[in-house]
Amino acid sequence: MPSWPNPLTVLGTEVPRVDARAKVTGSAKYASDVQPEGWLYGMILTSKWPAANITAIDTSAAKSIPGVKAVIVLGNVPRPIRYYGQEIAGVAATTKQACLDALRAIKVTAEPLPFVVDERDAMKEGAPQVWNSAPNLGKPRQKQEGDLARGFAECAEVVEAELSTPVQMHHPLEAHGNTIHVEADKATVWASTQGIFSVRGPIADRLKMPHGNVQVLCDYMGGGFGAKFGPGVEGLLAMDLSKETGRPVKMILTRLGEGLSVGNRPSSIQKLKMGAAKDGKLIAFEAETVGTSGTGGGGESAGGGSDANVATPYIYRFPNLRTQQQTVAINAGAARAFRAPSHPQGSFGTESMLDDLAVKLGIDPVEIRILNDPSENRRKEYALGRDKFGWKEKYKKPGSSAGPVKTGIGCAGATWGGGGKGSKAEAVISSDGTVEIRIGTQDLGTGSRTLVAMVAAEALGLKPEQIIARIGDTRFPPSGASGGSTTTASICPAVLDAAQNALAELKKVTGVQDINAANWTATCRKIGINPISVTGEWKEGLSSSGSGGVQFVEVEVDTETGYIRVRKVLAVMDCGLVVNSLTITSQVNSGIIMGMGYALNEERVMDRQTGVVLNHSFDTYKIPNLADTPDIECILLNMPNRGVIGIAEVSNVPTASAIANAVANAIGVRVHSLPITPAKVLAALGKVPGVKV
Repeated sequence: MPSWPNPLTVLGTEVPRVDARAKVTGSAKYASDVQPEGWLYGMILTSKWPAANITAIDTSAAKSIPGVKAVIVLGNVPRPIRYYGQEIAGVAATTKQACLDALRAIKVTAEPLPFVVDERDAMKEGAPQVWNSAPNLGKPRQKQEGDLARGFAECAEVVEAELSTPVQMHHPLEAHGNTIHVEADKATVWASTQGIFSVRGPIADRLKMPHGNVQVLCDYMGGGFGAKFGPGVEGLLAMDLSKETGRPVKMILTRLGEGLSVGNRPSSIQKLKMGAAKDGKLIAFEAETVGTSGTGGGGESAGGGSDANVATPYIYRFPNLRTQQQTVAINAGAARAFRAPSHPQGSFGTESMLDDLAVKLGIDPVEIRILNDPSENRRKEYALGRDKFGWKEKYKKPGSSAGPVKTGIGCAGATWGGGGKGSKAEAVISSDGTVEIRIGTQDLGTGSRTLVAMVAAEALGLKPEQIIARIGDTRFPPSGASGGSTTTASICPAVLDAAQNALAELKKVTGVQDINAANWTATCRKIGINPISVTGEWKEGLSSSGSGGVQFVEVEVDTETGYIRVRKVLAVMDCGLVVNSLTITSQVNSGIIMGMGYALNEERVMDRQTGVVLNHSFDTYKIPNLADTPDIECILLNMPNRGVIGIAEVSNVPTASAIANAVANAIGVRVHSLPITPAKVLAALGKVPGVKV
């Protein structure tokens, strides 16, 4: 069984990102920065109707505008439209203004239809039907274990509530988009993507080209949280426009386009019931959940998006349970995967109920979690975090904090699968001592390029700055998409194997057996004119799946204004083998900050009258910034025996739940819906009538 080097000299240390200088100086090139010779602007005409039947499209006037090189209509006419922002046609032109003029000149004749953009409205009798042959409310997915009625009868205390979470929008800093050049027998794609190979396949198939004739490049990208796995409509449209014009076409979505059509986290409405014995042991759980993934989900929409599934009950086990989950369709863009799909929703519901149950039983919230959490690691993390956080000293009876500005604390735990396999890598050593590692992964901003350099340096006895990490190119050995906390666990074993194989070949070629940093350059001079080039692949035993962690949060709540300030977050994470402690800390920080947004600010707002997303911009869709960031402390538990695991997902899951519990502890009443806004806080305190909490 292969193993990681022991002792480690590079891995586990703090190594600044190897691409940091390129990013801060602006020399890093993204998909939107690429300007191949003769490139054209590409733009998309989208629907201004949330539901309609298109009966005719006239593009003649648009084609006659100076500078316009191509106009392509998507799909057949007549065709249905099911949400505001659905793609209708694309244009390519020599200037941005010519594109805008062409979009305005396209004449679309349509019959507007009734629509619905709120999931509660969509479930009502007589609501407009999103899909012709499928009801808005999908078939229930049910699970039952034990005897629920008997279980609740045995409980010393039972809590019931309806909780809800909103649709959350992805909003990466870099919008979705591609620059694509289709030539006679090949195509080049500069993509903002989480998967260069998952972009190459659909493009090549659409062009009827061998996959090897399509090169996809992603040297740098500005974020992706689960919605950038394929070329998307925008990529395929840019490809068609390039094929028609014979010129490169750059199509980058606007911020409005990001808000309408490229994915979001589904909402949830959770009717929950939970009971436990007098000592806090969980006995029974019941859940009925619905949520919307827009036009995604089952029925006619199969293949369009994702179901509004909720991971419930979250983490904890109940001998008696019943769950029923349904997805409801509305006239809005389909959901896509979003950092730990289904987990934040499930965590908020289950962890909120567990805190209320602990209060009702008179049991410390940390103790009830240690009693019931099935994970030995998380039980230890709760105990460690409790002492480090000063939980016993800070915890007070809910609502008992003195003064108008009340403090409160809360906690929650999380789990995620992750893992990853299948990557391959190539190591090239040249006679001047240069080492290149080539692997067809992409770095969506999480530091993968740095990890490649670190792992190779560890295997070769060098420093990370001596390694040239080449990634983001489908000409390199294949690697999977970056998502689901699988990247690090997939690429690191492959890079280690390639580097170790290269070192073995270097010893064989040069005859030098004791190779180290001091004699590296002299040894490499013996290679000769042809560099050493070997491959490696992912090996069992060097990585694993299953990450977890717990978080503790302290908040201040102003009971006169409703304003919430997160003062401190402590995260205790099991990390497997720590590759770069600086990168892990960055990942945990980002997950916590994103979780804060989910808890306090983020919520897609739809206009019931027009079907438009009203808060699509960074001005109106409030994402936490540096001024909102609290004191964050990370305790990283290094577990090298587990190999490499991913941590991006799990760090995001428990934050909103812990904040919600801290707010309830501060003010003595629970806000049952996210985001927890000042208006909801004041309503929960009885100071603002008519606001649902």
